[in-house]
Amino acid sequence: QVQLVESGGGSVQAGGSLRLSCAATGYTYSYYCMGWFRQAPGKEREGVAAIDSDGSTSDADSVKGRFTISRDNSKSTLYLQLNSLKTEDTAMYYCAKVDTDYRGNYAARGQGTQVTVSS
Repeated sequence: QVQLVESGGGSVQAGGSLRLSCAATGYTYSYYCMGWFRQAPGKEREGVAAIDSDGSTSDADSVKGRFTISRDNSKSTLYLQLNSLKTEDTAMYYCAKVDTDYRGNYAARGQGTQVTVSS
């Protein structure tokens, strides 16, 4: 069965950086578009970035120029580099299969990794 395990979250000060990873097992990872979404307490889920099987990417305006999504198909691993972090980036971050781009429908998400940004 599909299993996604996120890691790399933590607490940083505004302006800092983190690198999130997501290890995928149980399916042919390289075939699928993968993405990251986040959810903060009391807020709606927000698609952050996605990367298709051909390497094409999409990301939300709120993270454009600060976050970079990438994938290593040989390791079945998805990454999200978070730079110039802001307090409003504080949320639980999840990786998942997504059907189109970062605005698409996410399925089979992992357990999430917490990112906390302090001022």
